[in-house]
Amino acid sequence: MIRLPHPALHASHSGIWMADGEATRALSRGEAIRLAADTPVILLNAPLIGQRLGYAELSGLDLLELFAFLHPARFMVPTPKGVADACGIPTPARDDAVAAFLREAAARMLAVTDGDWPEREGAWTAAQSLTRARWAWAPVVAPRIPKPQQNERWLFARLPEWDEVAPRAAPRSVTLEERAVLDRLDRLTGAGAEPRAGQRAYAAAASAAFNPRAARDTPNLMLAEAGTGIGKTLGYLAPASLWAEQAGGAVWVSTYTKALQRQLGHETRRLYPDRALRKAKVVTRKGRENYLCLLNLEDALQGGFAGRAAILAHLVARWAAYTDDGDMVGGDLPGWLVALFRRNGSAALTDRRGECVYAGCPHYRKCFIERAARASAEADLVIANHALVMVNAARGRELATRPTRYVFDEGHHLFDAADAMFGTALTGSETIELRRWIVGPEGTSRGRRRGLQARLSDVASYDEQGGRAVTDIVGAAQALASDGWLARVAEGQPFGAIEALLGAVRGLAYARAEERGADAGYGLETELAEPSPELIEAAAPAAQALDALVRPMVALGKRLEAVLAEGPDWLDGQARARVEGAIASLGWRAETVASWLALLARVGGPADPRFVDWLAVDRVEGREYDIGLHRRWLDPTLPFAETVLKGAHGALVTSATLTAGGDWDIAEARVGAPHLPRAAGRFQVESPFDYAARAEVVIVTDVKRGDIPALANAYARLVEASEGGALGLFTAIRRLRAVHARVADRLARAGLPLHAQHVDPVDTGTLVDIFRDDPHASLFGTDALRDGVDVPGHSLRLVVMEGVPWPKPTVLHAARRLAGGGSAYDDRIVRARLAQAFGRLIRRGSDAGLFVLLSAAMPSRLLDAFPPGVPITRVPLDEAVERVKRRLSTAPDIGHDAPLDA
Repeated sequence: MIRLPHPALHASHSGIWMADGEATRALSRGEAIRLAADTPVILLNAPLIGQRLGYAELSGLDLLELFAFLHPARFMVPTPKGVADACGIPTPARDDAVAAFLREAAARMLAVTDGDWPEREGAWTAAQSLTRARWAWAPVVAPRIPKPQQNERWLFARLPEWDEVAPRAAPRSVTLEERAVLDRLDRLTGAGAEPRAGQRAYAAAASAAFNPRAARDTPNLMLAEAGTGIGKTLGYLAPASLWAEQAGGAVWVSTYTKALQRQLGHETRRLYPDRALRKAKVVTRKGRENYLCLLNLEDALQGGFAGRAAILAHLVARWAAYTDDGDMVGGDLPGWLVALFRRNGSAALTDRRGECVYAGCPHYRKCFIERAARASAEADLVIANHALVMVNAARGRELATRPTRYVFDEGHHLFDAADAMFGTALTGSETIELRRWIVGPEGTSRGRRRGLQARLSDVASYDEQGGRAVTDIVGAAQALASDGWLARVAEGQPFGAIEALLGAVRGLAYARAEERGADAGYGLETELAEPSPELIEAAAPAAQALDALVRPMVALGKRLEAVLAEGPDWLDGQARARVEGAIASLGWRAETVASWLALLARVGGPADPRFVDWLAVDRVEGREYDIGLHRRWLDPTLPFAETVLKGAHGALVTSATLTAGGDWDIAEARVGAPHLPRAAGRFQVESPFDYAARAEVVIVTDVKRGDIPALANAYARLVEASEGGALGLFTAIRRLRAVHARVADRLARAGLPLHAQHVDPVDTGTLVDIFRDDPHASLFGTDALRDGVDVPGHSLRLVVMEGVPWPKPTVLHAARRLAGGGSAYDDRIVRARLAQAFGRLIRRGSDAGLFVLLSAAMPSRLLDAFPPGVPITRVPLDEAVERVKRRLSTAPDIGHDAPLDA
């Protein structure tokens, strides 16, 4: 066994310990900080330990960084239990044993370097680079890795190149036979599986979305609600895969959450057990901002990053050589790795500003984004997300490979996704991003970022009109917000027409918006109605400045198209691809500026009943971070139907809660069906779960709303009664933090770990993995956990909501409430949220648990949000605690080993 000279440090809510040699001793917070500052210590998740110590700058020999170096593209739950499972050693039984365990785990991890482990290639080169970057582990790791006898194939040499292929033929028109669909479903579920009537009926109904359409702009739209446990994933994969096979086309399966994207990727193993075939047939697509940019990485490795950011870049480079798809957000890059570096540099490794030079990039042929786009053109199933589907359709991307068939899973979120996609925001942060894209580096900016003039220098030198347009665009961009705009606006000293406009917006928002006691220090907003003279006066020059910007942008787009048509000698394949990319980028940015002009026309002008317009100052705890004008569609499903649905031949919209909060007419309105010339099909099948026997809803009647001590006491007592396994849901981050601060230590002393979104420096996906891995752990969170958590089995047996999830009374909500039926509109939203929250509790037939709502004011009319037959009781907290103890200690077969329903 390797003997490391370094001590190990562990801190939890129940205490602090350090192990050095054979001894382990408890420390005070001050002692631990002093020792960690003076001595390199082994620890697990430095940001989390630093937060618990109150020492944000804590660093050391983090086991997670060591694991990421030794085993890139491999996941490990970042807890002592997860480390123990990965290393094949016993899990420490108590908190005070963890420090000594970390030393043993470090030795076990390092022991792999004694042999030829699977990820050895590239390790020596990476270790040398990390030594120069002063990585804490480098003096330990580098001497253990012998120099290869021949040069290693490192990163860029390892990455495969994609190949151009002939365009795919249009899909054939086929009609699926029900018998064939059901046979495919039987193959997916397995020969030994018990036939489920609901799943078979669902698969047959879903196949209607794949029939040939009868007329242009008239897709076959099928709405299908399938209760939890029906097995809808395999239910729609059966007809989708069969149609792709028979028609020779691709089906895009779109989700709202990354968690479901990952789950779908796992389910496709049933379709294609062979990994190589599956990789060809199934492709996961996300927005380009999710993927590693190889040019940005190269810049970081060559000195663009310094300090901890440089270490992250080298660990990401190690991962890049082994990743399946280069996805940095939700892919095989562990979510905890980026969090270890406190977001220091990770954003700069992706293309978040749309600065891609396409074929002008030396790594273009190995680009993860381009590879995914080309692979999806040949795939049978493309697993995407609602936002990407809408962006591609709205911006005319990939027209040659535009899908004709969609499956929208988590269809109840289509309204929200369309709302975000088709909205307009003329804000300081949006305008400064546009300025940076046009102008390039200014002042002390570092990195490889280049402005529009540099990116199109060859075009400008070839085409005089194009060069003049580029010059005009750069000149007009000077009127946009620039670095330091927020401070200048706050001080009343704006620079340029756009900053002057933002100053007027800020003044009117502060003058008219009301700060309620609970929301003091947070965002301000007011309707864009009866604007002040100052705002009207500022809007005119701002509109002139934007008009002066959009005109040469449109002109440049036309000149670039002319260059493509003329085909000069220098326009080889790479240059052509780069010009085409520039045309696309210019096009959607020109559309953005045009939408800003339309919004400014509203200032002092007539209102457009299709839209909701308002002014906002975005703040967090009193700190301003953005200012601007906003516009949303009153009904965002209208542009969704026009741009996405009408371009398709068929679409299946499915969810377990599609009609939650209303009837079928409401469900249709939330997905855009009324905007189509042909009526949508409807299908509904109830969950097979025995909710009446397996679940109970308890409404606590004596916890006063707004009483944080009482709320914290209720959460603590309920979690103690269930012995963990609790998902605590909050409607406000500040209340989550306040309750967590009061209960975390108390629960830790009882041996019940508590994790929290917006508190722990850990990404949400990893928090869910930690929660799932420990049946005694509990997890607090907000909306993302209410809608996107799938934790079957004993690890989640109690859901606690702090109160009725009423919608926030924003300007946008008020307008939609008025148009949607007043209080009935609010009720539909609450029912949908309650149904989603309750849906976290029972994920398979053997699950059991309680749903507790801490609200005496829960209206009886909303109780139909819960499944029929579920017992619902209103009791004081004492009785609720007893019910939790009694139910969870006696519930038969809570289910540790039952398989996850597909």
